[in-house]
Amino acid sequence: MCRIFGYFNAAATPHEMRTVAALQRHGGPDATGLSQTPDWGLGNNRLAVVDLDGGEQPYGRGGPVQVVFNGEIYNHEELRRRLEARGHFLPDRCDGSVLPALYLEYGEEFTEHLDGMYALALLDTRGEVPRLLLATDHIGMKPLYYRWEAATRSLRFSSELPALLGFGGIGGRLRESALDAYLATRTPFGTRTMYEDVEVLEPGTTWVCELGGTPRVRRRSVDVADPAVSDGFTAARRVRHTLRSEVGRLLVADVPVALITSGGLDSSLVTALAAEHGPVHTFNIAYRGAWPFDERHFAREVAERAGATHHQVEIDPAGFPALLEDTVWHLGQPNADPIALSTFALFRAVRDAGFTVALTGDAADEVFGGYERMRVASERAAGGADWSAGYLDALSAAPAALRDSLYTDAYRAHVAADPALPAAARDDLLHGPGTVLDRITRFELDYRLPAYHLRRVDHLSMASSVEARVPFCQRSVVALGRALPDHLRIQGGQVKRTLYAAAAGLLPRRVLSRPKQPFTLPVTAMLRPGTSLWEYARDLLAPGRVSASGRLDGRAVDGLFAAQAERPDDTTSLALWALLVHEVWEEQFRHSVRRIGAAETPPGAARPLVVAA
Repeated sequence: MCRIFGYFNAAATPHEMRTVAALQRHGGPDATGLSQTPDWGLGNNRLAVVDLDGGEQPYGRGGPVQVVFNGEIYNHEELRRRLEARGHFLPDRCDGSVLPALYLEYGEEFTEHLDGMYALALLDTRGEVPRLLLATDHIGMKPLYYRWEAATRSLRFSSELPALLGFGGIGGRLRESALDAYLATRTPFGTRTMYEDVEVLEPGTTWVCELGGTPRVRRRSVDVADPAVSDGFTAARRVRHTLRSEVGRLLVADVPVALITSGGLDSSLVTALAAEHGPVHTFNIAYRGAWPFDERHFAREVAERAGATHHQVEIDPAGFPALLEDTVWHLGQPNADPIALSTFALFRAVRDAGFTVALTGDAADEVFGGYERMRVASERAAGGADWSAGYLDALSAAPAALRDSLYTDAYRAHVAADPALPAAARDDLLHGPGTVLDRITRFELDYRLPAYHLRRVDHLSMASSVEARVPFCQRSVVALGRALPDHLRIQGGQVKRTLYAAAAGLLPRRVLSRPKQPFTLPVTAMLRPGTSLWEYARDLLAPGRVSASGRLDGRAVDGLFAAQAERPDDTTSLALWALLVHEVWEEQFRHSVRRIGAAETPPGAARPLVVAA
């Protein structure tokens, strides 16, 4: 696991390369590798997980093919045996060391042979001009931010957005509609960022460009299990068998591995399956005091059943303002999920306890149909009622009517001409093939999961030099989930039917029968008069301050505080929280973007040709 960065057909000084490296060193504190010419440069920060003494990057340095790589290749041993049998020499047993030889053997199709999570950059110097290839894994577990300048045909890229800004001259143009898009989807959606000139490489994508040329983009095909199963018993058995196998593979590392155990179905099932392979350590987070949604007793029960050594992490809500600033800095963009604070604190505790890898239960809801918004939309559609407006409002940090009431007239008119969702995503969601649940599942997996969940988990785990591994994102598991018919995902008011069936007998009965609740920060209870979080929010969201940009009506925002003080509710509190996060982001990035790069710790139009696989 590493952080990567570089440039192509562009200029970057050694100082800029070192600055970018320093800005994301927390994600790779064990080594830094650079390879640089006037036309191109590759760099990485290494977090040693496999072959601690090997793994020097760029892989293949000095040869015709060089690679920098962020992620894990779980089938690297199999690939190594195959490549060595074909005469390739591999210098060590690090997983990424197979990449140059794999490319030499299979060309651009080499990513089809990878099983794992990754973002990589490969430079091929064998032709008349150098050729750069970027690639991302099938679901977006490892993001890659980039700026492509069509006029100069130049590229700069990095694993984290704050590091990309270290190149200079990047991020100067904010996307004017970004605030509305953020409030509509809780984070910049799809491949977009808050900046006009920065995007995220789409999951399952290979981007190829020759020096001075125009890039072409190939999107790889989606895995779907074949044939689809309609029998619930068979489906549950296949899911349990596949998950058991994948969890076992993801436990393999040359460093200590931990488990994130919230006490809900998904992480508890991962914990139970991991414990079958030997003693495990589990981590759960809670908040000092008495708050709603406290799951520590469920997590402890799961840990006891698994025979795990349990670590209970507890944080003080009084420290949330400072924690929020650190969290937003590492994300590089606003993310309205209140659990981001807890995620950051939890992975810091994992690292402090001596662990470098942690398995999580993320993505099960997207894969197997676990969200209440999915259930409600499916049931409304089955009854012939409109489902889309309610579903889209459920995705938001502030429903459409509330957003409209918060905007100035000028900004309201502006965002009406620039919808929050990309047109292709919206069209497929509303009018694409398949059932409503099929379309929602595609939308959640292809667009929302990478942007909202996976980038958050990646950035906030790597902020503490922890590699997060996600069994539910493995290709085999996602393929099974995609193939399930509606009734094996949601039916009769029950969500994730196949996953619950797969977990039967492995988890405590109380965990299997408990009502589903979100793994989140109880922000409605915490954001109230008299708390440090309330006072912090009142200061940052003062009417004059939020009105300054001309987008928000300060009086309307002040009205949210009045409503929350008088009658707290989830809609109002989440809207306030989202606005607070956005203001913290603006404080750290918008007003200091030209100054980023001085230190790691912050002070507070031709388009590529797209080719289908």
